[in-house]
Amino acid sequence: MKLLIINGPNINLLGIREPEIYGRETYADLVRYISDNRGIENELEFVQSNHEGEIIDQVQRGYFEGFDGIVINPAAYTHTSIAIRDAIKSVPLPAVEVHISDIAEREDFRRHSYISDVSIATISGKGVDGYLEAIDILDKII
Repeated sequence: MKLLIINGPNINLLGIREPEIYGRETYADLVRYISDNRGIENELEFVQSNHEGEIIDQVQRGYFEGFDGIVINPAAYTHTSIAIRDAIKSVPLPAVEVHISDIAEREDFRRHSYISDVSIATISGKGVDGYLEAIDILDKII
């Protein structure tokens, strides 16, 4: 299974940004952890961008380059980007939304996701293990 794992703004600052919320693991640790635990049976490609348009381009690339599914942590764009929502809705690829922290337990503005209704599942508050769960969900339906 060929999966595109897209991470949004500030995920590159894992380990630095609010470690009490996001943990002390770095982005490189996240990539290594997922690769070590799900990369043997899957072809995984990781992308991180702080730019909304780049994330949209990556979602579309996932379709045009023959990926089987998308795992996406849109980060702060979860709560603001109708454009990313529309990109996910536009391509016929299953997508699973992931959040390291539990967005339902955070600030009020973080409790709404524009992405969840166009995703086949949303995983929130399970730390980096949420990515593994997302891959398992895609593995079952693909």
